[in-house]
Formats: sequence, C-alpha cells, structure tokens
Amino acid sequence: MRYIALGCALAAALVVQSPVAAEQSAPPAADPKTSVAADSTIAPIDRFDSGKLLATGGVSTVEGSGGGGIATWALITSYGSRDAIGANAHATYITLPDFELRSYGAAIGVFDRVELSFARQEFDTGNTGARLGLGKGFTFKQDVVGAKVRVLGDAIYEQDRWLPQISIGAQWKRNNQEAIVKAVGAKDNSGVDYYIAASKLFLDSSFLLNTTIRFTEANQMGLLGFGGNKNDGYHATFEGSLAALLSRNLAVGVELRTQNDHLQFAKQERWMDVFVAYFPTKNVSFTAAFVDLGTIALQQRQRGGYFSLQVGF
Repeated sequence: MRYIALGCALAAALVVQSPVAAEQSAPPAADPKTSVAADSTIAPIDRFDSGKLLATGGVSTVEGSGGGGIATWALITSYGSRDAIGANAHATYITLPDFELRSYGAAIGVFDRVELSFARQEFDTGNTGARLGLGKGFTFKQDVVGAKVRVLGDAIYEQDRWLPQISIGAQWKRNNQEAIVKAVGAKDNSGVDYYIAASKLFLDSSFLLNTTIRFTEANQMGLLGFGGNKNDGYHATFEGSLAALLSRNLAVGVELRTQNDHLQFAKQERWMDVFVAYFPTKNVSFTAAFVDLGTIALQQRQRGGYFSLQVGF
C-alpha cells in the first residue's frame, strides 16, 4: 500500500497544469488592399520566470524537499511562479563528534503547485564504525524520492487570510545496508513517509511559521532502517520551524524534529537546529546551522555544524 500511495502522489504531479492564460481575442480581419493582419498583443508566458519573492523558495532539507534544514515546509521549492517551472540542486554537510552526514540532490517545482525531489544521503560512521564492529569509515547510504502537492492556500499571495498554505507529500526511502539494519532490530531497509505541512508567511512582520506532521516508520530518518523490535508500525512525528527575515537577503531561525523510538539497542531523541540562511540572489543560497541530534547509535551528545549550498532558479 505504501508504494501505491507514493505512486498516487507522483501521478498527481504529472497531471497538474498551469493556470490558463487569458483568452486571446480574435485578430482583426486582414485589409484586402494590403493583406496585412494586425499584430497580436498577447505576450508569451515565461515558463522559467523566477517570479516568487526572494527567500520564499526556502532551502533544501537533508531529505531533498523544500523547507529548512531538517524540517519540510508546505512551500514549493524553487522560484517558479504559478505559470512557471523552477529547479535547484543542493549539497549539504553535517559534522558531528562521532559521525558525518552528507546529502546531495535536486528538486523541481512545477507551477508553484507540485514539487518532485531526489536526495542521496551518506552517513559516515568514521572511527565509531570500528567501535561498533562495522569498520572505520563504514558508510550507510540512502536514496530519498519525494513528491509534494500544494492543496490549499497560498503563503505569499493570501496575506489577508488566516488559512496557511497546506501541502501533502510522501517520501520513498531505501537504505543500502539491509543486513545491518535488520541485525540491530529494524524490520526493513525501505519505507515510505507521509506528511502534511502547513506554512504561514507574515510579510508585514517578515517571519514564517511552519508545522509538519509526519507519519513514518523510519529510524534516524531511515538511516537505521524502518520499524523495530521495540515498537513497530507508523507513528506521528512533529516538525516545526520559525524563521525571521532580518534583511532582504538574510534569514535566521530555529527548527525542531521529533523521532520514533523503535529500536531496543539505540534510543532516538529529538533533533533541533539554529540556522542562518543567506540569499545573495535567487540563484544561490548558503545555510549554516548549529545542530543537536541527540543520541545516535549509542553515541550521545551529537552536536555539531550544518553547512549547505543550493543553486537553482
């Protein structure tokens, strides 16, 4: 059923169409003496207009979706307007006392309605891999394929309404270490997350509030598999973000993300970050953050730095 649900989300993306342009009036009849028709006055639509406000495309999360660093937002990635298509690519690096996490991928926004994304995650265990019996520098890899659809509201243009922008989405994840994640108690090495996100942008006071409820079986975002020998099945987790625009190009904020606790061998704790994002242009952004990811694979106090580069239009 999980793959059918994700397929439905992707199918929805393929059938979304842009708003219909205003009807073109019939051109005047040609003058029989000159045989010259009047020129059309309808301007062509720019399908790559980058028409959204600076910073409203957000940045790329470690799972590839549009949002903050660790929390997915309801906003559609890129700067493409309701009549346009936009895309971006990202590279993210998180350094922790005992681990490193790298993420890179790309996403596309279609008519500010649909988002499709892909990310490859690499979780490097460094010296901890040797202590855990995996070998120094042992690396878990995971692919994340996502789809998001805006279903209600518009965070930018509906400032006079209380209704936030609401999007639904799904992410299919597959870890490449099936034998190891099952050995530590996970039920599977692949799974699908489902989420509903609500984002409210307050332009007059320059801040954004986002809440996301995720239904997931994932352990540590899926890097340690899905389900477990302590608890199993889908559970609701919470993702929250608060961001403030200090200037046209600079935003600061905080994020919180709760986790499942499925595995007996390793407790999972909430994640949080404090970030600064710089948008020199619509084509590039830089994000730096302090992250606290709690306990990971028996290693406590996993706090460190987050650095991300995004390019696109």
